[in-house]
Amino acid sequence: MDAALLLNVEGVKKTILHGGTGELPNFITGSRVIFHFRTMKCDEERTVIDDSRQVGQPMHIIIGNMFKLEVWEILLTSMRVHEVAEFWCDTIHTGVYPILSRSLRQMAQGKDPTEWHVHTCGLANMFAYHTLGYEDLDELQKEPQPLVFVIELLQLWGQVDAPSDYQRETWNLSNHEKMKAVPVLHGEGNRLFKLGRYEEASSKYQEAIICLRNLQ
Repeated sequence: MDAALLLNVEGVKKTILHGGTGELPNFITGSRVIFHFRTMKCDEERTVIDDSRQVGQPMHIIIGNMFKLEVWEILLTSMRVHEVAEFWCDTIHTGVYPILSRSLRQMAQGKDPTEWHVHTCGLANMFAYHTLGYEDLDELQKEPQPLVFVIELLQLWGQVDAPSDYQRETWNLSNHEKMKAVPVLHGEGNRLFKLGRYEEASSKYQEAIICLRNLQ
């Protein structure tokens, strides 16, 4: 199918690579969307920046949860389950991608996504807040450019209400949710500590700290 401008969305073009199944889903607020993605530059080599399949774990977002890269929600809600599509997105939509990419890479490596790289060199400290710790992402941040996203929509779950149904990563919570999550995480950490499950308790305490650090 030829690339077509998505209705009412400036700077986005979609090409369906593999048709999905069924009707277009009803993406209600609170729905959990699970998908694989590959991000590429628009150069001749179509340089791959990130690929969730290489990480070995699909991505997921909650519809209406003010995800960092808002355009992804627009792209996903245009898709059917099992559809594979390629999206060209202009710079107006991709400016924050380097920050999102950094968070995803940090988590894939088991690191705190809110912990920023700091140089040890005195002169370099002046520029500590201008680096993401990855050369390719620093380049994208310095010179924003259009990007291509190849997305495969794997699964759509209905609205999630109970925390037991789905526990979001702390970096993907709103500020209000982070504030509410801190005492819950702390209490869960205390419970696990009393049971002698010290590593799990430490993980809960760390999540609470990340919530506090990442408040904006």
